[in-house]
Amino acid sequence: MPVSASTLYIHFMSKTKIKYTDEPMGKLRVIKDFLPPPDRLVLREEKVKVTISLSKESVEFFKKEAKKHRTSYQKMIRRVIDFYASQFQKSA
Repeated sequence: MPVSASTLYIHFMSKTKIKYTDEPMGKLRVIKDFLPPPDRLVLREEKVKVTISLSKESVEFFKKEAKKHRTSYQKMIRRVIDFYASQFQKSA
C-alpha cells in the first residue's frame, strides 16, 4: 500500500498503527531546557560483588520480567534489595 508524502505510518510491535499527518498543531511555545547535563544522568553507585544462592523459581521470575522490560535481571534483583534496605534504614 503506497503511503503519501504527507502521511507516515509507524507500525509498533503491538501491531498498533499511529497515523501522523501534516495537520496544524496549534500555538507552540519554546520551553526552557530542563534536562540535567549528561554527567548528572550517570548514576554510579559503589557496588560490592557477592555470591548468593537463590531459588530457581525466583531467578526464572526475574529473568522473565527483565526480558519483558528489556533490562538485566541482576539489576532488578539489586534494585529490590536496595529498596528493601532503604525502607528499613528509614525506620531505624
